[in-house]
Amino acid sequence: MSEVDAGPRGEVGKSDDLVEMERNIRRLQEQAKDLNHTRHALEGDIRALRKKATRLEDEIAHLKSPPMIVGTLQDMLGPRTAIVKSSNGTVFQVAVNERLDADKLRPGARVAMNQDSLAIIELLHDAWDPMVSGAEMIEAPNISYADVAGLDEEINLVKEAVELPLNNPTLFTKVGVTPPKGVLLVGPPGCGKTLLAKAVANSTEATFIRMVGSELAQKYIGEGGRLVRELFALAKEKAPSIIFLDEIDAIGAKRLDGSTSGDREVQRTLMQLLAELDGFDQLDDVKIVAATNRPDILDDALLRPGRFDRVIEIGLPKDEGRKAILNLHLSGMSTRRVDVGSIVGSTKGFSGAELAATCVEAGMIAIRDGRGQVRQQDLKDAVAKIAEKRAHAGARKDPTHLYA
Repeated sequence: MSEVDAGPRGEVGKSDDLVEMERNIRRLQEQAKDLNHTRHALEGDIRALRKKATRLEDEIAHLKSPPMIVGTLQDMLGPRTAIVKSSNGTVFQVAVNERLDADKLRPGARVAMNQDSLAIIELLHDAWDPMVSGAEMIEAPNISYADVAGLDEEINLVKEAVELPLNNPTLFTKVGVTPPKGVLLVGPPGCGKTLLAKAVANSTEATFIRMVGSELAQKYIGEGGRLVRELFALAKEKAPSIIFLDEIDAIGAKRLDGSTSGDREVQRTLMQLLAELDGFDQLDDVKIVAATNRPDILDDALLRPGRFDRVIEIGLPKDEGRKAILNLHLSGMSTRRVDVGSIVGSTKGFSGAELAATCVEAGMIAIRDGRGQVRQQDLKDAVAKIAEKRAHAGARKDPTHLYA
């Protein structure tokens, strides 16, 4: 009986071993798949690391390569032979790399030469002074013509002289007149000259380049003239463009006989500016906007027709202008029962900047009292405070005779 029962139990035990063996085989197969995937991922990482290592080796080799000499191309003697002037002033006859475009190899071009053979290896772009290249305005200011209150007539004059020749030059050709080269904005400080220039930069699609006159006054001989020359060269390359020269009286003062060496260098800068404004080169797509609060000291050659064809006076705002400026600044403030017309008369003689300061002072008075709105009395107190500051600063002479 025991022998008969042994057979079935052996078969059952053998089937359990087979099941366990199959389970182990499946587990090993899954592990093999996982290992295979891991191997592929590691191989991909190795290929990426090899590419990175190769790139780094190439970069190291490039950094270890000898430096090149920067020179100026003087003349082309043939398709692959040229005369160059190195940075130290020596002139050489050298070979030219065959891969360089022969049409771009013109006299005056900046080139990079091999340190050993002095052969021309690369053609370099024109270099601009960092002060000149940084003068180009990339992002337009957030000041529009709507933010310039009380200067409607002046805005129209600027549009006619600056924007219209750039946007519709055929109109001037049809009439047969030469469009104005630029405008000169004159007026007391704080009356909106620079603000108007910002509005021009915001409204036009032309390249806007701004420079302060004092930045063109340099220490060494010829540096100021070079900056002016590069400034106009950049404007011509980026045309249509507008150049804004703020505080032009820094370099545009009258030339006197008795002057120091520094004054003579400033005069050289002025003469370069005069040559660029009305020289041999035409400024068809380049317009100039300049601003100053001292037109009485400007040189006569700078004011003559042909350089600044239109002189726009931006004087102290009148009653309507002051009211428009106050309404503009108060429109963005939280106010309560404010009558602007009743305080306009007490702001006679205020500039646009002083009117803006009046609104800010009224807001500060409300904040000091713990209120969230500006009242009529706050404006009256602010006007009195600004008027007191003007009185303590000294009685200003009437500047109208400067802009007659």
